[in-house]
Amino acid sequence: MNPFASLPEPPYYAVIFSSLRNGEDEAGYAAAADRMVELAAQQPGYLGVETVRGADGFGITVSYWASEAAIAGWKHQAEHAATRAHGRKHWYAHFELRVARVERAYGKPTKG
Repeated sequence: MNPFASLPEPPYYAVIFSSLRNGEDEAGYAAAADRMVELAAQQPGYLGVETVRGADGFGITVSYWASEAAIAGWKHQAEHAATRAHGRKHWYAHFELRVARVERAYGKPTKG
């Protein structure tokens, strides 16, 4: 699986979730993270996701959205809201969430 999201030309939005895990319930966390990616992909306006987590528990997930309305729809999706609340209480020692509008994007594609 390609770790890079395949995205349209800007503008679009990025939701950047940086977190430090506390080490609790690793199996439950992994299952919930997989479910959130699966569920997000079903939401109107979802464009893609890129995620990484280090051995120290620090991770960054960037989800991409077509509009601020799409982000709000994802935020208010019931299962996502319940999982967020559970994560804040049980999984994270610290987290930060940032929302940004992507104006420019470029890169070097991998040779096939």
